[in-house]
Amino acid sequence: MTKRPSFPDGFQVLPEYFNREQQSALVTQLRDILVKAPLFQPVMPKTGKAFSVRMSNCGPLGWVSDIKGYRYQPLHPTTGEAWPDMPNILLELWKDVAPDAPAPEACLINFYQTTAKMGLHQDKDEDMFEAPVISVSLGDTATFRVGNTTRGGPTSSLRLTSGDVVVLAGESRLAYHGIDRVLPGTSTLLKNGGRINLTLRRVTSD
Repeated sequence: MTKRPSFPDGFQVLPEYFNREQQSALVTQLRDILVKAPLFQPVMPKTGKAFSVRMSNCGPLGWVSDIKGYRYQPLHPTTGEAWPDMPNILLELWKDVAPDAPAPEACLINFYQTTAKMGLHQDKDEDMFEAPVISVSLGDTATFRVGNTTRGGPTSSLRLTSGDVVVLAGESRLAYHGIDRVLPGTSTLLKNGGRINLTLRRVTSD
């Protein structure tokens, strides 16, 4: 008998929350956003080692990582311009999934090419942990891994397909999570393949 994966309390997957038409419309909006706020290559603090993903942001604040550390800031690190507005469809998603939480302030845009991955990490650079973290998968399927709030504990994994939404709330808000791999050729949404992950966060406290 196969053991059923165990996920922390508050962890939720909403399969195919966005249909294909909505996904395509969102990708079109993201292309416009990335003209104004181009993808950049973040690096690890202290070591300067480059991430395997490229990223950008939209919303009032954007998450960046460079030799100085992890942080949120109102300006793109390369252009010096303010981040573009967050698409309404994402604001509506937040209202639907987290109706009692204050509005999101940052939407991190991560682009995964076929060899990219993201190690296990916590989302803990925010001042508010009461609001959930909500992420959207677009493009190729990815293997998502989630553990608990302590590093080195047991983990479970599942596959996220295009249009899926993940919610990290309650106990799972500070759970370690990451992307083990992207499965090439599993979606035709993005012309040249790959995966986009959008992560919505509330940064400041009330």
